[in-house]
Amino acid sequence: MVATLAAATFAFLCIQLAPGDPITALGEGVPEGVRERLRAVYGYDAPMAVQFLRWLSATAQGDFGWSTAQNRPALDVVLDALPNTLWLVVPGLIVGVPGGMLLGAWQGIHARRARDRVVSVATFVVYALPEFALGLVLLLLFSVWWPVLPSGGMTSDLHAYLSPTQQFVDRLRHLVLPSLVIALLDGALLARYQRQSMRDALDQPFVQVARGSGLSRSRVHWRAWRASLLPVLTVVGLLVPMNLLGVVFVEQTFGWPGLGLTLFGAINARDYAVVAACVVLQGVTIALSTTAVDLLREAADPRLRRTDHRHGTVGGVL
Repeated sequence: MVATLAAATFAFLCIQLAPGDPITALGEGVPEGVRERLRAVYGYDAPMAVQFLRWLSATAQGDFGWSTAQNRPALDVVLDALPNTLWLVVPGLIVGVPGGMLLGAWQGIHARRARDRVVSVATFVVYALPEFALGLVLLLLFSVWWPVLPSGGMTSDLHAYLSPTQQFVDRLRHLVLPSLVIALLDGALLARYQRQSMRDALDQPFVQVARGSGLSRSRVHWRAWRASLLPVLTVVGLLVPMNLLGVVFVEQTFGWPGLGLTLFGAINARDYAVVAACVVLQGVTIALSTTAVDLLREAADPRLRRTDHRHGTVGGVL
């Protein structure tokens, strides 16, 4: 909660320090007298400290303010865009996270071999590509040269006239390319972390002991993989909030009306309330994601949840 408040406060101060205000962003055709009345209505004529206290008090009561750009509650703006982003990000995470972890574990087992070097180069190239560049490559491949998937949007123009089954298929077809971009980028990042972590785990003494005790190769690799999960799970915990508001270029490339584009538009329009609501949402997501990752880390390594207080040591991995 403290981190969420700190992030929202930082966002509030940054946008307040920028020149102008949401009323200035209305354009040049609005008379100055009207601007002054609007500033008084929204409270933008008050000192920054007063505005912050008002916003903090209202936010604590669940009131995130009024969107000056869309003329409706800021919370409604964010909640309208949230399902679109979840529809985009969740499939990308479902594919990218386990795919990257499994690929990285395989690389760690076969480290320094020719096939590992080939895969490492491929994951590095994918990871180095900007989101919009990877999106444009996929569009070129599957919407232009081999036109099997739509080039953008959430649905086709005739979506409302299709049967429920056809509507579901239509949404899936529009979802494939943008979610694939997220899956490839997340998977490439996790594969690199998992590869190094797996290599480090395989060099640990407990792996040598496990091998010497006669355990099968697969069981040794399984236990080494469990021991290698801790740093990788930490990265997974960061990917969730990053994807929630950090896929602006993916949404822009594919015309996907999600939270990233909403935040980008709110910043351009100096829509303070929507920007603050988006940051608060991301802070809450970070808190929940961190909690979930801590539970997963404890499940992966029992030493994190059970300490032998009598001897001041922790239990083993094996």
